[in-house]
Amino acid sequence: MRIPKHIGIIPDGNRRWAQGAGMHKKDGYAHGLTPGLEVLKLARDAGVEEITFYGFTTDNCGRPAEQVAAFSRACVDAVELIASEPVSLLVVGNTQAKAFPQALMPYTTRTDLNGGGTRVNFLVNYGWEWDLAGLEAPGKDRRKIHGALCSHDVSRVDLVIRWGGMRRLSGFLPVQAVYADFFVVDRLWPDFQQEDFSQALQWYQKQDVTLGG
Repeated sequence: MRIPKHIGIIPDGNRRWAQGAGMHKKDGYAHGLTPGLEVLKLARDAGVEEITFYGFTTDNCGRPAEQVAAFSRACVDAVELIASEPVSLLVVGNTQAKAFPQALMPYTTRTDLNGGGTRVNFLVNYGWEWDLAGLEAPGKDRRKIHGALCSHDVSRVDLVIRWGGMRRLSGFLPVQAVYADFFVVDRLWPDFQQEDFSQALQWYQKQDVTLGG
């Protein structure tokens, strides 16, 4: 089986799931923690070298304050869960903004934990415009475009999997995902099933990966 080296995860549908379960929208985020850890373990067992989780974006911070507080807390909890695994962990996001959780500052430099292992990137208070801002610097050598990104330590993405049924990238790593294959799971993220991941890998086998060639 041809295994993608780097998989991006867009865990959408938390608020819709909460509403469907009779909860407040903010209550859905906490139910996405277990699926995230399951995906990490499945990816590791499959031989995936790198995985990037989409936490929350700078645009998401325009939501009601109780939702912002809830998804921020969920991201902190998720990163702490991941940090208990054998990983090489990096949190990427605008650390200068108020919305960035200070508890995650120690992870903004890539760190090998528990002996190291799968490269895990977690996007927190991430914005595509923020990420690309360095590319517009005067005199920037265009041949070094990737090194100018705020997310420069994140490699090219082979496969993006999005839960929740939406067919859009929502600003997810626009440079690294430029040639990524895109698989959509209609199931909402908190309802994650292992078959979602296995079906994505099976679908990936059928794609003609040419990188434009």
